[in-house]
Amino acid sequence: MSVGSKICDKPEPAHPVRRKARLPWCAPKAHDEDPDAPALVEAIIKSDAYRLADEDIDFLRSDDTRGIRLQLDYLKAEKLLEKHRIKHSIVVFGSTRIPEPRAAARNVASLEACLARDPENEDLAFALRIAKRIRAKSGLYEVAREFGRLVGKWEVANGDKLVLVTGGGPGLMEAANRGAHDVAATTVGLNITLPQEQFPNPYVTLGFCFRFHYFAIRKLHFLLRARALVVFPGGFGTLDELFETLTLIQTRKIAPLPVILVGQDYWRRVFDPEFLVEEGVIDPEDRNLFWFAETAEEIRDDIQRWYQRAGKAFPA
Repeated sequence: MSVGSKICDKPEPAHPVRRKARLPWCAPKAHDEDPDAPALVEAIIKSDAYRLADEDIDFLRSDDTRGIRLQLDYLKAEKLLEKHRIKHSIVVFGSTRIPEPRAAARNVASLEACLARDPENEDLAFALRIAKRIRAKSGLYEVAREFGRLVGKWEVANGDKLVLVTGGGPGLMEAANRGAHDVAATTVGLNITLPQEQFPNPYVTLGFCFRFHYFAIRKLHFLLRARALVVFPGGFGTLDELFETLTLIQTRKIAPLPVILVGQDYWRRVFDPEFLVEEGVIDPEDRNLFWFAETAEEIRDDIQRWYQRAGKAFPA
């Protein structure tokens, strides 16, 4: 409508984006008005202060925004899991250092050859002893892989989105993810950002490998949907997750769930729950918060039996 024309009582709705007349701030101050103006404006636009808060990485990584980062760390994975209607999980922990048997055997052979050329090398002798211990445990890779297949078949069969979840790393976690991958089931990896470069194992389902900044948020996601915890031999990280879960169950901070330790010989040497009972630092009933298993089928049957005894439907 031109200036001076009759004012329309019922004008058309304004366009949501375009305007007929440009607003004053739609162009920077002209060079012919002030030769220094364009450079000054460009410097302002490129300054940290002018950057949008959600695009300012330095600001988002500052101490003051840690609370926001915690929320984002939680929400990204949560919303994606909700979007795919994933309700339940079986969580598998275990060492990243125990590879499949062929790889373990190759490492032993390589070290034996090196030691044969340098028989007085104590470091090589020590490395060979460790490699042989790893080889002895490498059969657990196949146990974890077979258990992953069993969980994957559960998920495929019942459609309840019961997924297998690991830390997403190599070794025994890889084996469990690989088993679910073998039967075309969804399998999840919850990775963590560390100072050293790392890679997720290749068997986590595309779009279901999450990387967390905070261990606390990662731990939360491990247990939010957990219907069972299966723990293979491992080191500090595995022990951390195991004992934290047992503490949460002991204190009833979370509802009890099956906790199964795979490989009784290993776990009996790692810690002595009977000793803890005798020393009075845990109660006898706390000893019954977990038990041992040796095979994938035994783990599966134990989980089903626990839910039957608890009078609960599984996996719902």
